[in-house]
Amino acid sequence: MTTFDRVVGILRDTLQLGDRAAKLTLDSPLLGGLPEFDSMAVVTVVTMLEDELGIAVDDDELSADVFTTVGSLTAFVSQKLGS
Repeated sequence: MTTFDRVVGILRDTLQLGDRAAKLTLDSPLLGGLPEFDSMAVVTVVTMLEDELGIAVDDDELSADVFTTVGSLTAFVSQKLGS
């Protein structure tokens, strides 16, 4: 499973996107693009990423740039995984 697939799976489960998750691409906007993706969702997504992927995310690593698109989030996670 690719990092993109893992990120989309976490977004699907966390935001309860159901079948809409299958339409997500690297260019799909998160902040401002998904009504479900609010400040509380950011916290939940980060927690799920940490739990599911075994990464640690420091508060100072988080910015709006990380959550601009599915691709920017995937790139961030890939960097954290060292892949």
